[in-house]
Amino acid sequence: MIRKVVKIIAIVALIALVIIQFIRPDKNIGDYSDIAAFEAETKPSEEVKAILKNNCYDCHSNTTVYPWYAEVAPFSFFLADHVEEGKEHLDFAKWESYSVKKKDHKLDELVEEVEEGEMPLESYTLIHGNLSEEEKELLETWVKSVRAELQTQL
Repeated sequence: MIRKVVKIIAIVALIALVIIQFIRPDKNIGDYSDIAAFEAETKPSEEVKAILKNNCYDCHSNTTVYPWYAEVAPFSFFLADHVEEGKEHLDFAKWESYSVKKKDHKLDELVEEVEEGEMPLESYTLIHGNLSEEEKELLETWVKSVRAELQTQL
């Protein structure tokens, strides 16, 4: 009897998994030019640009590069949710629309999240790797210089 119930549950789960493959969340596909205003204003070095591109832009801009497993549900929903939530907190593509005070605050949060190990997310670093201490220092130094410039505009 228990075997029969387990078999029915497994069949229903398999059918649900197949059906869910036909439901696709929207993808976050934009153009690198979407972050041009951010980079023009903040002037990151090539090293910092690489850090941002490899660790931040996927979830915090319109330039998400999707891995192969983003085509498979339920991972596709998981990734879509992460990108949506990431852009709610900081969206480099909307940098121009932020006030000077908000830009300063977002950069402060960026460094804080990186220092505390909250960003990039652990689920992201499993595939992409962690930031090195040198990369964290480069990022922090760059953010301090950008914030100093922003402070003159407040």
